[in-house]
Amino acid sequence: VPSIVYGLFGLAFFVNYVTGEPCILSAALTLALLILPVIIRASEEAIRAVPRTYREAAMGLGAGKFRTFVTVTLPAAGPGILTGIILSLSRAAGETAPILFTGAVALGPVPDFSGKWWLQSTRALSYGCHDITVGDKLAAMVPHNQFGMVMTLIILVLCLNIAAIVIRS
Repeated sequence: VPSIVYGLFGLAFFVNYVTGEPCILSAALTLALLILPVIIRASEEAIRAVPRTYREAAMGLGAGKFRTFVTVTLPAAGPGILTGIILSLSRAAGETAPILFTGAVALGPVPDFSGKWWLQSTRALSYGCHDITVGDKLAAMVPHNQFGMVMTLIILVLCLNIAAIVIRS
């Protein structure tokens, strides 16, 4: 499903019915829905990749199904599950559409971390890059700001992918 559909769903549901206005909470819930299928699929594949003999050996030693899953299957599938989570987080870091509709502002104060900060709008790297690109005349005079924001976002996603590779190995 394209991320714009998730953004519109987040606007229609989370902003209108849960929080009442665009904020960090509605953006976080929308991004969670966006990455949830990827995490679930990666977890399923990692658990399926654990050899059946591991489970059979644990059951043969008298462990029940739950204990086998917790002590044998889950630790063996852990790197694959963590890789899926980190790759999903790096996807969420670069998404603009859900943030655009549910919680980001182009210009505004940084959230005040006293009180209910999760109910305030915030600035986001991906939305800031989008905003500068689509016609901010003042930003066009200082393109190094946009380049800096884009490089920061690329480096963040690159670091998350490197972390996924390290964890996987």
